[in-house]
Amino acid sequence: MKNVLKLAFTAILTIASIPTASRSGHAETYPERPIRIVVPFPAGGPTDVAARLIARSLSSSLGQSVVIENVSGAGGRIGAKAVASASSDGYTLLLGGTNVNAITASLYKNLGFDPISSFAPVAAICTDSMALALSPTVPAETIHELVAYAKNNPGKLRYGAPPGIYTHLAGEFFRVKTETNIQFVPYKGASPAITDVLGGHIEMVFNNKSTLLAHFKEGKLRPLAVTSEVRWAELPETPTMKEVGVAGFPREVWFGLLAPVGTSATIID
Repeated sequence: MKNVLKLAFTAILTIASIPTASRSGHAETYPERPIRIVVPFPAGGPTDVAARLIARSLSSSLGQSVVIENVSGAGGRIGAKAVASASSDGYTLLLGGTNVNAITASLYKNLGFDPISSFAPVAAICTDSMALALSPTVPAETIHELVAYAKNNPGKLRYGAPPGIYTHLAGEFFRVKTETNIQFVPYKGASPAITDVLGGHIEMVFNNKSTLLAHFKEGKLRPLAVTSEVRWAELPETPTMKEVGVAGFPREVWFGLLAPVGTSATIID
């Protein structure tokens, strides 16, 4: 997990240092048609939320339509590859971040694109921290009670996440650190995994504040701990993972807007 964090920070710095192409005649009149932001996960997840937060204001400032296209699958790699292979004309962008630009290279070979050098940075969008969300059907109010329940019922608890991304790694990190037998269930994205926790098909999920907070406030899911350095202001009674003795979680993940490498500096500006 620490190595993955180092890769994430290295990815941020490296992407930011990649030079972009010089100005072109086409760039001077950009944009002349709708812009597509590819979200490499299903609608409703943290990456999708980040993209939709900026699409409307970006459309207003550019005077052109900005559409979101969800190209999900393979832990974000399909959508990222599609953007890496797209024309560097500024009309196809990627909502990237920790998953596709930092973690993938450490887990997979032959991606068909380079998570760093295939992209030119446009802007950092936001950071987000995670929480462990539990179905209210599980008789555990704290992390310690959850661990005790898991050890008394090996294999009964299931958590969901897309394979090979930070929420999957978080679940495995928790399982190893607590020495529990908790089963992993793969999903295409955060939204279907959260839907299945709400529906009682799985028992727990690691995901972001942006997707979980409303469910916590409504009492539909139970927050057991957050991964941030300090407690969330919105959930002052919920401890951090460090406070409950499960140290080592990444404190936050990042999201950013990227273009295919070679995109004009004028367009990126």
